[in-house]
Amino acid sequence: MSPNFSRSPLTLLAVLLALPPLVASSSSFPLPTIAIAAVGTNTASPHYLACGLVSNGTGYQLSCASVTNRSASPRKYGYGGGSSTPFSALVAGDGYLCSVDPISSPPVSMRWWDLNESEEPSKRVYRGEALSAVAGGGEYVCGLVEKRIKCWRWEWGVVPEEVGFSALAVGGGFVCGLVVGTGELKCYGNGDAVGREPRGRYMLLAAGERHACAVDHRGMLGCWGEAAAVAAAAPPKLIRAVSTVAVGDALTCVLWGNWTVSCWPEEHAAVPPQISQEQFVALEARGKVVCGVLMSDYSLVCWGGDVAGGVRKVFDKVLPGPCAPARSCPCGVWSGSAMLCGASGGAAICYPCGYTPPMNAQAPTSNPWASTSHTRKKRRPSDLVIAMISFGTGSGLVVLLGALLVAYCLRRRSRSRTSGSHDSGRIHAEPMTAPGPRVPRRLSMLLSKGPNTTVEQFPLAALRSATDVFSPSHRIGSGSFGAVYRASLPDGREVAIKRAERRDSGASSSAAAAAARRVNHESAFISELSLLSRLNHKNLVRLLGFCADGGEHILVYEFMHNGTLHDHLHKRPATLSPPLASWPSRLRLALGAARGIEYLHTYAVPPIIHRDIKSSNILLDASWSAKVSDFGLSLLKNLGTGDDNAGGEEPCVTAGTVGYMDPEYYRLQHLTDKSDVYSFGVLLLELLSGCKVIQRYEGSGTPRNVVDMAVPYIESDRVHRVLDIRLPLPTPGEMEAVAYVGYLAADCVRLPGRERPSMSEVVGVLERAVAVCEEHEDSPDGGEAALSRSGTDGSTTM
Repeated sequence: MSPNFSRSPLTLLAVLLALPPLVASSSSFPLPTIAIAAVGTNTASPHYLACGLVSNGTGYQLSCASVTNRSASPRKYGYGGGSSTPFSALVAGDGYLCSVDPISSPPVSMRWWDLNESEEPSKRVYRGEALSAVAGGGEYVCGLVEKRIKCWRWEWGVVPEEVGFSALAVGGGFVCGLVVGTGELKCYGNGDAVGREPRGRYMLLAAGERHACAVDHRGMLGCWGEAAAVAAAAPPKLIRAVSTVAVGDALTCVLWGNWTVSCWPEEHAAVPPQISQEQFVALEARGKVVCGVLMSDYSLVCWGGDVAGGVRKVFDKVLPGPCAPARSCPCGVWSGSAMLCGASGGAAICYPCGYTPPMNAQAPTSNPWASTSHTRKKRRPSDLVIAMISFGTGSGLVVLLGALLVAYCLRRRSRSRTSGSHDSGRIHAEPMTAPGPRVPRRLSMLLSKGPNTTVEQFPLAALRSATDVFSPSHRIGSGSFGAVYRASLPDGREVAIKRAERRDSGASSSAAAAAARRVNHESAFISELSLLSRLNHKNLVRLLGFCADGGEHILVYEFMHNGTLHDHLHKRPATLSPPLASWPSRLRLALGAARGIEYLHTYAVPPIIHRDIKSSNILLDASWSAKVSDFGLSLLKNLGTGDDNAGGEEPCVTAGTVGYMDPEYYRLQHLTDKSDVYSFGVLLLELLSGCKVIQRYEGSGTPRNVVDMAVPYIESDRVHRVLDIRLPLPTPGEMEAVAYVGYLAADCVRLPGRERPSMSEVVGVLERAVAVCEEHEDSPDGGEAALSRSGTDGSTTM
């Protein structure tokens, strides 16, 4: 049966705000490295221990500290002759602590400590294949071994072997899992959570003593289990991105997409004021205790009704996730995590693909635990007067600065009309003619924000050697600020090296023009480095490192084996490349690119406007996946407030590429995320028609934009008139999806920006179209799809 495609914008927004299944347990990592144990569970008031893999400067060790009794000393755990035995994960429950050996060296062992008998040595409860996930609860622990749930000290029967799972969570007497492929929920054991699993496709899962919670593919968080626990801890039905879920005893907590915490019910687990605005990496809950790892300094903080004093910083530095070889991390590593895993050995904590590390992850923020008692005691009687004077002074300064900024922008706009520069269709922001030492200063400011182990600093000698001193034979193209070279590094990695031009190549160019071009290149270098060093998404080209030595400004990227979409559309032989050889594959390629742009607009912190979306900036990797590249013109943008920041560049000057640039932005210098939507709409028309963005069409003696050629046909329901003639006409099922995308493209290039859809809505429409195409690929005689023209109308007011 075909899916029902009648939709409301609100429903689509819920679908699009859902995050990918990157973390799927009660911890931010399938192999958690923090845990909460309950000791003395037979008493009215159990004793709670917060456990973690605690950094000791040269490595880490397993340690537990009481959060119920502040005077109790922490205890270290280990075996085999010491307490510094390396572990990959740990879990805890009622009266036990369990650790997992490093999964990098199978067979893997799991050891069990009985916490009720403090002198009891550990016991090995498992030895075998590596565990892909592990979770604890009650008096037992479960793990995923080759996608099958295996439990130890479990008394509720056997979990079926024939079902494969991608994630699991353990509660009080039950275990739940997400079925591989379908995302269906299945629970086994005893308790009200078993047999009450909600239907649907889920991504995140967590379980507590009496209830469980999961996030579905729409981004909605739902809970089930004992009615009283669900009623007490059920969060509001908010449409908001969730990255982690943690569940305790009638208590539910989440990490939002911006890494801040919310908990319900608030009377038992409200986040204390001193950390309410802090961002967290990992989160765990048990009973009425919640523990999380602060992103700013990787300290372990616990709070809740069973924590002495309501909140406590337990350990100064813990591992938020398991250590792994840094080279094995597909999307980079957490900033500064190499030091947590040990100063040597090349190990670090992998960063989850698809998320962006917020800016304050790069450097410790101010300590929320700093004492304020002194200032409280010496409260000054003139605070109100000082506040009023400060407000008046601040308001005057704001007005003055606003007037100066308006005058400056008007002056810059006047200059840009007479002296704008063009480079292969790209319009650059005109720089000041006297650049000054801006790159060293701005680079120093960027690096001073803190260690960023996701980006390497390459020595110039190594890059010169890899490219035969930047030989023309290695050159493969050009980017926003210079030439691009293909090279192989000594460790075997194949990379693309983008090198800024060092001097103007035109003999007739004036000194001012050469200086202007140089500053453009320097600004693009800093922009790409500052933006890409903190972005991780499968549809964005990954930045590996940089070099700023000997006057050179160089960026090093992963190499894209299949080049640019532009070349495959317009420069290749008649035989079309695989992603362009069928209509379903073209739509899948468009969807990949759209997801990358959506990530920039929605999940990057702060959001980013690319400003130069075009087919030559969509690169194709070895598996033909689309990746957005070239961030030299991108701007940071606080969407919704109208504030933007180019990292020191003037935001009131337009930049982009002729044919793709939003007319509203070009004429009025009014930049919003809808400017990228316009450019993506042009890209969609380019994909559908196979035509260049600007070319001479039949019957026209002057070049025309593809928008002017295609949109009138689409608006008159004659989409077939604009389709690429190198492909056979779509089948009836494909035609409906292709026409749906044509309507979407027409919506994207509407002249008023407020009438265009958001990139999240664009992704939703493309997902629907791709689903219909794939359905007809699998079943050519399938049912009729319900795609309607109104389904693409998802504009929002700016």
